[in-house]
Order: sequence, then C-alpha cells, then structure tokens
Amino acid sequence: MLWGSQIYAWNDLGHMVTAFIAYQRLTDATRTRANGLIRQNPFFKRWLTMIPANTSDQDRDRMLFMIAATFADQIKGDPSYEDDGAPGSRGNRPDGPQSSLNIGYSDHLRHRYWHFIDRPFSNDGTTHLPGIPTPNVQTQIEAFRAVLASNADDDLKSYDLVWLLHLVGDAHQPLHAASRVSGIDPNGDNGGNEEKVCPVPPAPCNERLHHFWDRALDFDEMGNELAKALAIGPTLPEADSASAHNLLTSIWIDESFADAKSKVYVSPIEKGDGPFELTATYRNAARQEARTRIALAGARLAKVLNGELK
Repeated sequence: MLWGSQIYAWNDLGHMVTAFIAYQRLTDATRTRANGLIRQNPFFKRWLTMIPANTSDQDRDRMLFMIAATFADQIKGDPSYEDDGAPGSRGNRPDGPQSSLNIGYSDHLRHRYWHFIDRPFSNDGTTHLPGIPTPNVQTQIEAFRAVLASNADDDLKSYDLVWLLHLVGDAHQPLHAASRVSGIDPNGDNGGNEEKVCPVPPAPCNERLHHFWDRALDFDEMGNELAKALAIGPTLPEADSASAHNLLTSIWIDESFADAKSKVYVSPIEKGDGPFELTATYRNAARQEARTRIALAGARLAKVLNGELK
C-alpha cells in the first residue's frame, strides 16, 4: 500500500481507479482547475514523492489526482487529525454541530461518518429499524457539490474536491449504503463489519465482510497500488451511458442499497454473524460488482466535475 496498513472502502486501489476513470473524461478546462486545487492540499508535497521519476507532466497530474482521491482515508492514520463523533462510536456516528463542519483544511477532524450511510433493513423478521444518522455520505456529497459550483474560496473548494473524489467512490460501494438489522445486531451490522467470513479456505475465518468487499476489485493486496490502478483502470467495462448521466446522489445510494440486499447478503452470507465460508462463485460475483460500480462511479464523477466545478 502507499501508506499505513489500514484499508477502507473501496480501499486505496478502488478509489484510485475511480479517479483514473474520471480523469480520462474531464475536459481540459476542468482538469486544469482540478489540478490547481489539488496543489493546495497540505499533503501535496508528500504525494509528489510517490510519483515515479521521469514521469511526464501530464501523467504526473493524473497520478496526483488519483492519489488525492485517497486523502479522506489517509487522515484516518495521520496523527495531526483526530476522531470525533458520538461517545463510544469510535468516530463512526455524528454528534453535534461540528459533525457538519465544512471549513476547509483548518478542520482536523476525521469525520468517519461522512463515508457511508447506514440505511437499515432486515431479513430475519426484525421489525424495529434504527434511524439513519446525519450527516452521512449522501448529505456530504451534496454539500461539497454545492460548494464546488459556487463562488467559494479556493481553500474550501480544494478541501471539498478531494473529499468528493473519495465519497463518490464510497457511495457506489454496496456496504457503504446498508446496515443489516437482526436479533443478533439490533442496531445494525455497521455495513457488514460484524460478520466474519472465510475468504479462501483454509485461510482463518476472521476477515470482516465489509473488508472483503472493500478489496473486491483485486483480492491480491501485494504490490504498488498506484501502479496497479494505472494498469486496472483501462480494463474496466464502459459504464452504461444512461446510468452514467444520472447524477442524483440519492439514486446512487438507492442502487448501492439494493445491491447490498441482492448481491452482498446472499448465500453463503446467511442470517447471523458467521463465520461464513465464501465460495468461488461469491468471490467472482463480488469482483464483477466492484468493477461495474467503480466504472460507473468514475463516469459519474467526471460528469459532476465537468458540469459543476467552477
């Protein structure tokens, strides 16, 4: 990995591939504007050290755009940032006015709850479903898009841009839009973080279902992820044109929620918290879903930026 040992949705590779796809589709004017805003990020000099020597200016800008899409996860392991949110939630539940702050890089809170939306459902007959906390990935994408389309100052636009690059990818990950409620998990399973799975027998059965889906684009976690993203990006299927033109954030969430119910919580993922032994069929379906959703996220991200970034 490029930094640290933690992995988040889609994981760094998935987010960089999403950004790769988007960058290919940006107009020249939008690329120039985005490149300039990314240079204002406080991690920019760090990112420059990740670019291979003798890289052309054009390729360097593309790689920096891809790396910038992981900023929102980089801060989870950076000691200059701190967790916030409701007590006892490990930063995963919003709590109070600071949860909705949008003040630019002077904000050193991690805002982990911006990455997902816990839309509850149950398949074991549980009738009481918890509410959906706000802010969440849907509210923040909409807030950041509004800023990028406004006359706000560039510091704020830079901050909102790198967050948006990341959150559009998150919104297309099924387990960032659903939480399964059951008798065992009456408050929900936190997007599959409560279920244990056996990814490849005889591997230990201690991987979380959420983590499995985060890395579904490429289960091999070895190697340089920037190089892998550059190689994988061109192999993804072309996004459906009609779907790519749908820029309603609520629809993106609806799709991910439906996919969670129909493609994630299916056999061998049964009722309960496992451990569940994953089959080759399930793994292959997960990989195909990741490729399809990431391709669509990248196409939609490009259309958002081309149409809204001022």
